Amino acid sequence: MPTPSPGRPVRGSETGRSIMAALDLLGRRWVLRILWELRNGPLGFRALQKACDGMSSSVLASRLADLTSTGIVTTDDSGDYTLSEAGQDLRRAMRPLLDWSRDWAASLENPEH
Repeated sequence: MPTPSPGRPVRGSETGRSIMAALDLLGRRWVLRILWELRNGPLGFRALQKACDGMSSSVLASRLADLTSTGIVTTDDSGDYTLSEAGQDLRRAMRPLLDWSRDWAASLENPEH
């Protein structure tokens, strides 16, 4: 399955609208977990694999290739994976979703409020 990219057909969009390409990429198994684990700084392949509950090395390599080719993840001078500027922008853009998810979880724990 090719890496989702704006302007090319993706799941849910024949025209490859940018939001649909982003949602297709972010909806791939393990992608959000990888981004979450990179939120605090660079990690090497093995450290990232361990942080992601030991996902298979082939899946991790594939997802990192997707995230690298789309400019969301890059490697630093030591070869560790890190969020690029675009990845940092994505992290900031997802902050409201994180806040919402915490409120949602609290509302489920305490439904009368």
